[in-house]
Amino acid sequence: MEHVTPPPPTVPAEADRHGLARTALVLGLGALGVWILHGFLPALAWAVILTIALRPLYARFTRAFPPGRHNVVGPALFTLGVALVILVPLAVAAIQAAREAHDVVQFWREIEESGWPVPDFVARLPFGAAQVSAWWQENLSHPSGSSEMLHRLDRSSIVGFGRTFGSQIVHRSVLFCFTLLTLFFLFRDGPAVADQGLSAARRLFGPRGERVARQMAASIHGTVDGLVLVGLGEGFLLGVIYVFAGVPHPVLLGAATALAAMIPFGAPLAFGLAAVLLVAKGGVTAAAVVVAAGIVVTFVADHFVRPVLIGGATRLPFLWVLLGILGGVETFGLLGLFLGPAVMAALVLLWREYTEGDATPVA
Repeated sequence: MEHVTPPPPTVPAEADRHGLARTALVLGLGALGVWILHGFLPALAWAVILTIALRPLYARFTRAFPPGRHNVVGPALFTLGVALVILVPLAVAAIQAAREAHDVVQFWREIEESGWPVPDFVARLPFGAAQVSAWWQENLSHPSGSSEMLHRLDRSSIVGFGRTFGSQIVHRSVLFCFTLLTLFFLFRDGPAVADQGLSAARRLFGPRGERVARQMAASIHGTVDGLVLVGLGEGFLLGVIYVFAGVPHPVLLGAATALAAMIPFGAPLAFGLAAVLLVAKGGVTAAAVVVAAGIVVTFVADHFVRPVLIGGATRLPFLWVLLGILGGVETFGLLGLFLGPAVMAALVLLWREYTEGDATPVA
């Protein structure tokens, strides 16, 4: 049998070597860039989310008032509007909290000097009133018991918490400024950036990559409508109910309800607190009205309005929207409210195209 000499190993072509080198360079530079910017990635992500959410409104504005040569006025106005929408409620809440802090300090001093008498609402509790009243009289009604319980708080821990809170405020303020700066440039150069992103997705992953990118953008826009706008609506309606029910500080509690309602199952905590405050004042009937109205408003919002706004924009079943929101919040914090559904929408789109084919492209 004739011996056959195996062919020599194939040497990679020069073009292949250059391609591998370019890929390694891109991956290395990309990883380095992410590492350098990792502290500012939340600010960049928030700017992208706000740009996607406000893009239709900004597009109508630019059609009515075409941008000039430098295109500065429109982006500056929208960036300023976003800053005011976020900062004004925070300023109002801070002013209200500062006013309440004086009353809290005064109340603290009165407790240390004369004790904390049993509140009137304890006697009106539906069950356990006698036990609660006896415990209160034994531990809080006399100055020595109140002072002992209050001094159990570690003052050094309170000071440490204050310092940590202050540093967090500074850090969040810096990130917010970078978010606004990025938002301005995204408003100004948004169409060019979007075209470049879609072109990159198309070149890297083909038409499917562009469809996934569009689906994620639609998911973010639908999630903003379904969470933020519906949450603001819930806060407004329940705030009006707070006013008529006599809830203390109805505007502040209404704003807190709106923020809590942006997270699924968060609104009951807010109107539950309002009901507790009413019970403490003796308004059991008003508290029942607040709870009943809160259940009705949140039921309608969570089961009818949100599924239409979010699921209609993303073609995503509301169960996956809910799982994306809750999982996103647990993983990324508040930012996960919008990133979670976007990732779920991309995964569901890829699954549908894998199982059903590309016959029905997603707009």
